[in-house]
Amino acid sequence: MNPKLLPANPRDDADGWERTLYAFLAEKERRSGSHRTVEGYARMLWPFFGRVGSPEKVTPAHVLAWAHGIGASGREPSSVTVGARIACLSSYYRFLIRINVAASNPCDALERPRTVQAVARGLSADEVRRLLAVVPDTVAGRRDRALLLTFVLTGRRRAEVLGLTAGDISVEGETAYYSYRGKGGKRGRRELPRPAYEALCATLGDAGLPLAEMDPIASLWQAAAGPRGVTSATFYAHFRRYLRAAGLAPTGLHILRHTAAKLRRDAGASIEAVSSFLDHSSLAVTSIYLRRLEGEADRTWGQVAAAIGV
Repeated sequence: MNPKLLPANPRDDADGWERTLYAFLAEKERRSGSHRTVEGYARMLWPFFGRVGSPEKVTPAHVLAWAHGIGASGREPSSVTVGARIACLSSYYRFLIRINVAASNPCDALERPRTVQAVARGLSADEVRRLLAVVPDTVAGRRDRALLLTFVLTGRRRAEVLGLTAGDISVEGETAYYSYRGKGGKRGRRELPRPAYEALCATLGDAGLPLAEMDPIASLWQAAAGPRGVTSATFYAHFRRYLRAAGLAPTGLHILRHTAAKLRRDAGASIEAVSSFLDHSSLAVTSIYLRRLEGEADRTWGQVAAAIGV
């Protein structure tokens, strides 16, 4: 089975259980709004059932062996990976139970591993300046600069930024706006900050693409990349190279969303404003997010230190 076989491409000869998996992935994509999430689920579930067989044959022992098994990397899975595998399979079985195809969930018999949440980190304003300073003044570099500014100034996720098209941008007077579809299918329209818009115009100029004349579904990131736009993998590779050149620690693109939140908070934005900016479901989510980014201030250590004479 092809692990990238997604709901849009069901086979005519698919077995009944395979069709339930297509349906599960289709629902997951509708609810999450993320094609990458669905690809991740598909990469785990297709190989698992390719080895074990149909869902009714799966036992807790099968799940335990698979969840803790060595994957394509050849390394022992981390507790995060084990937990993700079990959660993915459990979600599929909950779907089967909901549509009356299965009566029980083999994952319920397993204890989920304890995971230590990694410390979130956002770049400081100085680190962002250093990062931008190493981006070359080339066609590809100007495109990457526009992407970096859009990430940092909008706080949008990777797929939301890389997926922007000409039809998502509108200009009213002196203000540019972008439309997006966020996580969970949330849709919004927000101001595109002027530095990001100017950098976008520069990269479109490099590609010979006047925004007003572009096909609405055309990618904004075609410079040095072609009509389909720069791929996520290519931009990520460039991003890692820029981090090294700037003397910054290697990390993933999600740090740019952390950075956007951190810089807004540092600039004096309230938790409510940051929550709205990030499209979080509640203030509690934002509070946890910011606490992980900022650390928790200890406001009484001074009195304790004074009391013990240090």
